Amino acid sequence: MKINVDIECSPEEARAFFGLPNVTPMQDAVMEEIQDRVMSAMKGTDAETLLKTWVPAGVAGLEQMQKMFWQSFGQGGGSKDNSK
Repeated sequence: MKINVDIECSPEEARAFFGLPNVTPMQDAVMEEIQDRVMSAMKGTDAETLLKTWVPAGVAGLEQMQKMFWQSFGQGGGSKDNSK
């Protein structure tokens, strides 16, 4: 024998019927906090902020970094011993 019972009710009504707490305010607060954190993290990813983080001295630091790159590139990756 098989018995089917269909109950139509909203999630709030089912929660109240079973005596479960309403956690909607807590979920809303947590989601708002997550949204705030994500938005503040995204503000730190714009190009100007990243450049300031990577090259703290600004243009002078960038020029210095280029000079170091070209010096190391000019060395050819290793030293040659021509004394033989």
